[in-house]
Amino acid sequence: MNLLLGDNGAGKTTILEAIHLLSLARSFRTRTLKQLIQFQCDHYQIVAKTTEHQTPIGLQYDQKSGLTIRLNNAPLKKRSDLAQELPLQFIPANSHQFFENGPKYRRQLLDWGLFHVEPNFNFHWQSYKKIVQQRNSALKQKKQDKEIQLWDAHLILHGNQIHQFRLNRLTTLLSAFNDIFPRICQDFGQVDFKLKYRPGWPKEITLEEILSSSFERDKQLGYTKSGIHAADWSFRFDDYEPNDIFSRGQQKLFFIALCMAQIKTTQQARASSILLIDDLSSELDKAHQQKVLTELLTLNVQTYITSTNESLVELFKKQDLYHAFHVKQGEIVA
Repeated sequence: MNLLLGDNGAGKTTILEAIHLLSLARSFRTRTLKQLIQFQCDHYQIVAKTTEHQTPIGLQYDQKSGLTIRLNNAPLKKRSDLAQELPLQFIPANSHQFFENGPKYRRQLLDWGLFHVEPNFNFHWQSYKKIVQQRNSALKQKKQDKEIQLWDAHLILHGNQIHQFRLNRLTTLLSAFNDIFPRICQDFGQVDFKLKYRPGWPKEITLEEILSSSFERDKQLGYTKSGIHAADWSFRFDDYEPNDIFSRGQQKLFFIALCMAQIKTTQQARASSILLIDDLSSELDKAHQQKVLTELLTLNVQTYITSTNESLVELFKKQDLYHAFHVKQGEIVA
């Protein structure tokens, strides 16, 4: 565990962002990589080595040449290869996004785990995305019915496989979550969470049936409305959605437990992973921070935690493995 301490604006979150960039080739603060270039500079560069195999990884973005990624001194074309090398999850200071950011964010969170544990997932997902794009293009161009429906068999094949992957993954994830959450949030220690899953079409019919019955609607809309690209899920208890009754702090613990469950259930497929937590102290008292740190030590994960709270060092000293650093004006001081 690595604790990054410093005042607001010192550059703590920028360090997390650099690690995030090196793992996913994208920022959690902006969609445009160009905006990350320092004022009056023409490029930025991030270089590191993986702990496990000492593999060098480098990323550079230049005003003129754009993005360049190198893995083990060789050019890398696919960002998915970079994500495979450095499995990473990010918990922002405003970690309520699981409840607020909509189905797309929850699907991405679920598919992160599938990407790292299910070897065939990425093939089916990339194939499905391309087929949906082709079908939507045919719908927008008002092509003949047979030409549009030509894509349906492939859409059903890949869609059903992804649907089954997700169901299996959610069952595994829920079991780990129900184990972890009571330890870090004892207010709900006796609660047993259940899965609420919507595959992207009514459960009482198949994907094939919904594509057939909604074909005329899709032609009017100009896109494919139903499918695994419209799926959503949540963990709930006693018919309550957690965001309806949880405090901000409890929502944060929910999200942290979910990320921990992801890590725990990918450890058989992955030797290790990375977890970034921006401002752990926000919304959590000292007792709950201690519970989070204690739980993190049971997982095979390299963690980077930022905070403005100097007293967090005392909690870290109770742990066996930690490093504390101070960040001042963008520089790390041991």
